[in-house]
Amino acid sequence: MLTRRHFIATSTALFSAPLTAYPALAAGRPSAAQMNAWDKRVIPAGYDAATTNPWGFHPRFLPQRVKANDGLVPGDIHVDAVARYLYHIEEGGTAMRYGVAIARGNLYEPGVYAIRRKVKWPNWTPTPAMIKRDPAAYQQYANGMPPGPKNALGSRALYLFEGNRDTYLRIHGTPYPNSIGGRASSGCVRMVMAHIIDLYPNVTIGSTAHLYSAEDSVTSA
Repeated sequence: MLTRRHFIATSTALFSAPLTAYPALAAGRPSAAQMNAWDKRVIPAGYDAATTNPWGFHPRFLPQRVKANDGLVPGDIHVDAVARYLYHIEEGGTAMRYGVAIARGNLYEPGVYAIRRKVKWPNWTPTPAMIKRDPAAYQQYANGMPPGPKNALGSRALYLFEGNRDTYLRIHGTPYPNSIGGRASSGCVRMVMAHIIDLYPNVTIGSTAHLYSAEDSVTSA
């Protein structure tokens, strides 16, 4: 199992304190105009990624550029499930850090995954396991939920694979921003919609997502 101890011990403390600078389908899919309209609905007026916080979560979960240690692969994503941070590694020894929510209980699955697909304003269909586990919540969406601001995957989704197998794990936007910093989903990593809109164009298909264990305490490293 890929653990947070491994994450920190093998890199000595992968990231330092934040730096100050931050730069500003098929048939049935929404049109570009519709997606742009939805983007405007979920991006707050006067949005500045480093300071805008109408969601009211702790400021540490706002996007920040931080220094990354040598040896990390630009383009990769690292999810620290204890601190609830997602790091996207950049060229030049920096990373963008975002606050996230992770899956509740044993539904969170640490591991190393390939990002094989990414979608703007995706459709969402619960898995059979989700429907069986909680039919009251999921049965109504057995045939899928159309894209839009109320969709469970929100504004953007990155699809995680093991080889060519879709794991049904996603890094995605959420219509429930109050969940950021907690454990809420049925397996995925959640981000505020405006934040994943920022991240999305910088993620390359074929890059790697490292999801570390949520079970190690902060003091275990």
